[in-house]
Amino acid sequence: MPQPLDQSNLGATVRLDEIIDARPLGRFHYLVLMLSGAVMFLDGFDTQAISFAAPAIAREWDLPVAVLGPILSAAIVGLMVGYLVLAPLANRAGHRRMIIWCTAVFGVLSLVTAIAGEPVQLILLRFLTGAGLGAIIPSLVSLTSEFAPKRRRSSLVMFIYCFYALGFVAAGLVSGMVIPLLGWRTLFVIGGVVPLLLLVLLVRYLPESPSFLLGHPSGMARAHATLRRLDPKLSPRASIVVHDDKPVIETTRSLVVELFRRNWRASTLLLWIAIAANLAAFYAIQSWLPTILVRLGQPPALVIGATILTTIGGIIAATVIGPCMDRISPFRTLGSVYVLGAVCVAILGMVVAGGPVLLLVVAFLSGACVTGGQMSVIALATVLYPPRMRSMGVGWALGIGRVGGIAGPLLVGIALGAGMGAGEVFLALAVVLVAAGASVFTLGHRRR
Repeated sequence: MPQPLDQSNLGATVRLDEIIDARPLGRFHYLVLMLSGAVMFLDGFDTQAISFAAPAIAREWDLPVAVLGPILSAAIVGLMVGYLVLAPLANRAGHRRMIIWCTAVFGVLSLVTAIAGEPVQLILLRFLTGAGLGAIIPSLVSLTSEFAPKRRRSSLVMFIYCFYALGFVAAGLVSGMVIPLLGWRTLFVIGGVVPLLLLVLLVRYLPESPSFLLGHPSGMARAHATLRRLDPKLSPRASIVVHDDKPVIETTRSLVVELFRRNWRASTLLLWIAIAANLAAFYAIQSWLPTILVRLGQPPALVIGATILTTIGGIIAATVIGPCMDRISPFRTLGSVYVLGAVCVAILGMVVAGGPVLLLVVAFLSGACVTGGQMSVIALATVLYPPRMRSMGVGWALGIGRVGGIAGPLLVGIALGAGMGAGEVFLALAVVLVAAGASVFTLGHRRR
């Protein structure tokens, strides 16, 4: 257990990481986790809602299956733009402001989605909504990891990602109740109203990043106020410094360049490969599994149940993967998860047309590895990069990784449209997961 900081010298200089690492988890940590988790939940709900609405949209507008690919991928393209272009603005605007404004934006855009009248409008709105959603996640991850003691960082980042996965589950449950009665548009009304209501709590209680505040001449007082919520014994006269003694506020260009410097280049590329491969499998399964099961004649309740279980499996797996990453090795743990996931996804392709029990069991196990891996790889990024690079490193990793997330649903749509069977599609996704595992094992070897 870390020892409390000695502040007998009230004017002493103390390091930000020492203040944070010395504190046990308390009410302030749980407040940050709950607010961050709530935003992640709504992000997940909105991202997945389109997958459950797609069959109803296709029926209403009489769309062929190939047209659903761009609709399903539009938000993922927007997510990539949000990660790469908008998220880095948090280095100037602050994580708190980025989270609040983008929550308002994606709430409003979700409401507008409910009145879309044709595919091009829907694709554009899903793209813009995705951009707002993508700008939020790196700030949420950075804020959570900054306040988390180092010994619990992977677990807490994965905890808020569990809320993201729960948003996927909620989208399935709500769609099953709402779409048959009120239509698919109501799903997006719900996805727009709730974020706007959450803004009240975010404005009132969400703290700003101390390292961001310490980078501004006028931010020291606010940083003290924020950190005293974490440690009431912190002296107002203590001088707080960021532990790596490097500038907190750097240009976007300089931080991007640093990701490719000699000591980071290979690690950055390996991380991108792992995330891209994982997201290709993740979004392909989440986007197309409902449609594949419907085309195979599975009953609606089983379609929703199997899709939801791929997410529930990831949430439950996160309670095991996170502590293993903290206590054993983040690289060995995650690499093993991906290899096991490849086996489960290959088997999923064999049972999609089979009996309900086996389908549900394999869907759960596949989700435990694929969805659990998707949450885990973000925690891996927070372990890999130091605080001053973390938001940029996470944002760019997620942004570049979205290339896989975009390609996955599009390629599956093309393959299904060309007559490829479900078993062959899932076998290809299993190979993709093997590539993710190999990248993580190699990254761990380099780190050692």
